[in-house]
Amino acid sequence: MSAHPLSEAGDELVVGQHPPERLARIHQLRLLCVALLVGLIVLGLAWELWLAPLPGGTGALALKVIPLVVPLTGMLKHRMFTYRWTSLLVWLYVAEGLVRATGDGGLSAWLAGIEVILSVGLFVGCAAYVRLRLRVLPGKADKG
Repeated sequence: MSAHPLSEAGDELVVGQHPPERLARIHQLRLLCVALLVGLIVLGLAWELWLAPLPGGTGALALKVIPLVVPLTGMLKHRMFTYRWTSLLVWLYVAEGLVRATGDGGLSAWLAGIEVILSVGLFVGCAAYVRLRLRVLPGKADKG
């Protein structure tokens, strides 16, 4: 058995490749992250345009979903950098959801709670995705 953490007896793993089980989990996490991101986009649009727009508002607050549309392509293309910065961007939506969940009333407060759940879920999904993808890199002791 090799000292390299990716080597298993009888397996031909190469640094830079993932075992099939990990690839399946990475694919599932990607689908989860994309679904949560699309959910946030749909929620933001529906919330601000139809379900509970601000009284007397123009619906311009629906523009808050534009930053969420940007990472969609990168997530679909497995771009690690996209998952990293999306995990930071999503905290803006957690903050907005928390403020509106405690300050608004009625349906808007419930929608804000859903926004918080989706946002935190997206953060966890992005963090898990990045962690699994980085497992392929050799440790410091393995670099020579």
